[in-house]
Amino acid sequence: MFDKVLIANRGEIALRIHRACREMGIKTVAVHSTADADAMHVRLADESVCIGPAPASQSYLNRAAVLSAATITGADAIHPGYGFLSENADFAEMVEDHGFTWIGPSPAHIRMMGDKVTAKKAALDSGLPCVPGSAGAVESAEEAKRVAEETGYPVLIKASAGGGGRGMKVARDPSELLEAWSTARTEAKSAFGNPEVYMEKYLGNPRHIEIQVLGDNHGTVVHLGERDCSLQRKHQKVLEEAPSPALNDEQRKAIGKVAVDAMTRLGYRNAGTIEFLYENGEFFFIEMNTRLQVEHPVTEAVTGIDLVREQIRIAAGAPLGYTQDDIFFTGHAIECRINAEDPETFAPNPGKIQGYHAPGGLGVRVDSGLYAGLSIPPHYDSMIAKLIVQGNNRTECLMRLKRALGEYVVDGVKTTIPLHQRLMEVQDFQNGAYDIRWLEKFVAGEV
Repeated sequence: MFDKVLIANRGEIALRIHRACREMGIKTVAVHSTADADAMHVRLADESVCIGPAPASQSYLNRAAVLSAATITGADAIHPGYGFLSENADFAEMVEDHGFTWIGPSPAHIRMMGDKVTAKKAALDSGLPCVPGSAGAVESAEEAKRVAEETGYPVLIKASAGGGGRGMKVARDPSELLEAWSTARTEAKSAFGNPEVYMEKYLGNPRHIEIQVLGDNHGTVVHLGERDCSLQRKHQKVLEEAPSPALNDEQRKAIGKVAVDAMTRLGYRNAGTIEFLYENGEFFFIEMNTRLQVEHPVTEAVTGIDLVREQIRIAAGAPLGYTQDDIFFTGHAIECRINAEDPETFAPNPGKIQGYHAPGGLGVRVDSGLYAGLSIPPHYDSMIAKLIVQGNNRTECLMRLKRALGEYVVDGVKTTIPLHQRLMEVQDFQNGAYDIRWLEKFVAGEV
């Protein structure tokens, strides 16, 4: 096992990784920008290294600075968390080339799944069901017309190197196709430095269902059930729950087996998440995230398995030590992402925390590095906390979540807590009757 792990991240996920390491008897190194000098994970780590000024490009994305920090502190391994360098295959290779252990999937799998076109091909080859569309990149207007005619309108044009909704356009009929294709390529080039796009059938009202997998270095792969991440705004997840209220036991068992079989064929190791769109009883692969997910706590809540601990064990060469038959799912869990944003306009609202009180009680977990007096910098993602609640069933979970949201106090900045409180009162949400477009309609007052 490792003696010392460098945590190449910030905020609540850096604190989450620190806690897992501490419980395993592993020392931690926190890296931070000048803006995060007073962050909780920096205060608690055994050692800390400032790796640059506030902009992420000069600190958390500075590969040389991160590797230098690992060298001078004598770290054995590097955990990237999520975001920043977590899905950068070149960095993962650099980590290994410099003699450190990368706590994550292999660079080859990161690279394979990081490009949407190669990921779709790998998914098809591995037996995962995919959305009908182009076999690869769509390089010309003529090819775009052909694929659209074969697939049927409406079609979705997506950046091969994309994410977060950038480089993504919908063409509902032939008159919209060429402009959508051209605009998607332009946005993809601007956002990702790669104009390559591909096309898929545009699904009307799907849900976003993802399967958590774990694979060790000894050929064992398991799944830890599904998460429903359909409550989204501008392609960004707002709330996640496990299990999905839309699936029955037969469906979840079937898609779980498909995921495990596919990852076994790929020889996948460490943690990963396979994301699907689900509509009319069918699953369609959309992408795979080769890292830990923001919403991993809901899976931990219903399985009792510490995903970060498992990541570290796998990276150290340990076998999982259990099979699919040893995994049981208990109760229901929901995670609310708490952002420092205006709950009406969603404009970021950084600032100083004047007062802070986290909810507690049975089945309530808060992943956050917040404390009174901490200044939230304007340079990074606006998520400042995750509220995770578990109950014996979904009804109990919702009642507990409503109570916990009422206890949560964050003074000094605006947060999205009021938005989550509004959601608790809506019948559609209470019934689990929502899809990936429901939240935007709700925010717009259309439901």
